[in-house]
Amino acid sequence: MKILIVYDSRTGNTGLMAEAVAQGVNDSGVEAVLKTVDEASIDELTQVQGVIFGSPVYYGLPTGKIKTWIDETVKYHGKLTQLVAGAFCSAGGTHTGSETTILALLEACLVHGMIVQGNPQGSHYGIASVGAPGEKEIENCKKLGARVAELVKKLNP
Repeated sequence: MKILIVYDSRTGNTGLMAEAVAQGVNDSGVEAVLKTVDEASIDELTQVQGVIFGSPVYYGLPTGKIKTWIDETVKYHGKLTQLVAGAFCSAGGTHTGSETTILALLEACLVHGMIVQGNPQGSHYGIASVGAPGEKEIENCKKLGARVAELVKKLNP
C-alpha cells in the first residue's frame, strides 16, 4: 500500500511538514511516496491508495502549481473514489487563509469522490503551520499521516 504526498514549498516550511507527514505514514506500515508538485505525476494516482496534499497559503488558497496539478487530474475523474485523502498547509501569519487553503484542497478531493476523514480531536480539516513548523505542528503532521495510513489499511485489507 502506498500514499502519495504531493506538496509545493517555496520557503521550505511546507516541505518540512511533508516530511513529517511521510514519517507518520511510514511509521504506520504504509509506504509514503513523497514528491514535490514539480516531481509528481497525476498518473501516480492510479498506483496508490491515498493522497495527501500540502501547500503554502497564497491569497487564502493553494499555490498555482498545486491548483494546476489538481486541475490536470480531470483525466481520472470518476476513477479515484477509492483513494483516502488529506491536506496540510503553511502560512505566513495567523488568519491568513490556512483553513480556506486546506478546504480548497479537500474540496478537489471530494469532487473526485475521495474519502476524507476529519479529526474530532483538533485540527479538524488538516494541519496548518504559521511560518516554520514547530514541535507541535511536526507531531500533528505525523498524526495526519498516520490517520490517513490507518484508514487506507482498513479499506484495503
